[in-house]
Amino acid sequence: MESSLLTRIALRASVPPVTKSLIALNVLVFVVMLFGGAGFWHSPNTVQLTWGANFAPATADGQWWRLVSAMFLHFGALHLGMNMLALWDGGKLVEGMFGAARFLVIYLISGVGGNLLSLVIQGNDAVSGGASGAIFGIYGALLVYVWFARRQMQAQEFRWLFWGALLFSALTIVMGYIIPGIDNSAHIGGFATGIVMATLLLPSSILPGRQLSITQWSAGAAWVVALFVLLTHLPTPKYRWQEEVAIQKQVQKLNQVDQKAQQKWRQIMLEGREGSLSFDDMATQIDTEVATPYEESFEKLSNLADDPKLPSAALLEQAKAYALKRSEASKAAAEQLRNMPFTPGRPAQ
Repeated sequence: MESSLLTRIALRASVPPVTKSLIALNVLVFVVMLFGGAGFWHSPNTVQLTWGANFAPATADGQWWRLVSAMFLHFGALHLGMNMLALWDGGKLVEGMFGAARFLVIYLISGVGGNLLSLVIQGNDAVSGGASGAIFGIYGALLVYVWFARRQMQAQEFRWLFWGALLFSALTIVMGYIIPGIDNSAHIGGFATGIVMATLLLPSSILPGRQLSITQWSAGAAWVVALFVLLTHLPTPKYRWQEEVAIQKQVQKLNQVDQKAQQKWRQIMLEGREGSLSFDDMATQIDTEVATPYEESFEKLSNLADDPKLPSAALLEQAKAYALKRSEASKAAAEQLRNMPFTPGRPAQ
């Protein structure tokens, strides 16, 4: 008796190389992020943003690569584990159905499609990441393949695969509306993209040539329209992420300048008490190695964007005020030292 379609697919997909590689890549990124400051059970948005999460102020500010990088980032071990389990379960079937190359195309484009819809829907309100959009694309592709191949399948196979995948997808999307913190827009976008991509990439053995062409043309046209709508409704960033990053970096540099300046101040005072520096030498060193770095930091901070919508806008003002205060205080101290009537370590005449 001829083996069933499902059996043949299962045999071809017994060792799915792309599915395994994608799982390994997601796990590797998670481990590397742990060494880069991410949490095992939960990672803050700031860490995810640094590694490439999807967020309108960053993505729509020209960092479009985040639509790809975001699908490999996870906010914790549970998030990663659930996604990888779903990827393994659906990936080994869909990779066997479409082949490694087509499966990879479906996965990646579905992930980008999900992240694009998430960007349009959530915009400035959420930082998103995870493989779920791409995984939903896989389940969308599974439904398409099984539906068009239903005449080549046993009735029990069709019911088990089609209705099982449909029920899983529907329940997961419903849960996304119930449980807070789930990016349902990425799920829906990835699912719809997976359906379109699977239709475009259906093997010719599934449908007669003419019927396949009509189906693919219809799916392609629908996708072009949907893509046009998304691209014309991209959110306006609430602020520019690159400006926010510039503030954070410059404030960090100010902290380093402050530490070095205070260390240098203590060294100058110690050498002055020991008599190894004259007051004029102390003043010169304070000017060049304490006051000047603070002044340069103030100038750099002053050149940064002054946008009240930036999350670090208040921090920027505080940093500018601190750098200016320390610069002026250091200059005043140097001037007082120059006006001292005797040099340290020597008695007055």
